[in-house]
Amino acid sequence: MASAVRAGRRLRRAAEGGELEGVPASLRGELEEALASEGALVPFSLLRRLHAALREAGSPLYLHQLLEGSEIHLPEVPVPPRNPELVARLERIKAKLANEEYRRMTRNITGQEMNGTLAEFGRQVRSVKAVVITVFNFIVTVAAAFACAYLGSQYVFAESAAHVLSAVIVASVVGLAELYIMVRTLEGDLGKL
Repeated sequence: MASAVRAGRRLRRAAEGGELEGVPASLRGELEEALASEGALVPFSLLRRLHAALREAGSPLYLHQLLEGSEIHLPEVPVPPRNPELVARLERIKAKLANEEYRRMTRNITGQEMNGTLAEFGRQVRSVKAVVITVFNFIVTVAAAFACAYLGSQYVFAESAAHVLSAVIVASVVGLAELYIMVRTLEGDLGKL
């Protein structure tokens, strides 16, 4: 926090030229001593007392006129030394974040993404394969039921129309039963395909 002013030419000229009439000699001495110090830093407390003395003396000189060209002195803030443990931890975190960013950027370049796509493609092929096998199994089962019913009906019926009709009925019943089991399987009641 600022606590002093670096004196400008106007304040120096007033102190050296005797414009500070009516100001006690001790106060003028303090001001001259402050102006002679390194950096010509005049503390705010001295300026307050100077201002009060100028008002008591009824001087036509105002404090803002004296401070014209002066600068507020801001002392340097001492920077505390950094904790080495904290610095090491921050370096590890930065390295970890940089590594993650690098992996994220290069994810599509390496074979990782392709392996993921191939794995997904393999799952889809297996799923399609299971569906094809199920449909093939359905067709074979219905055809076998039709053939068995047609051949078996020859021993019961003499007409060819009766053979075909009985075979269609048996094949339809077996097909509906097979569809019922497929639907239940796909719904997950009897397990996965």
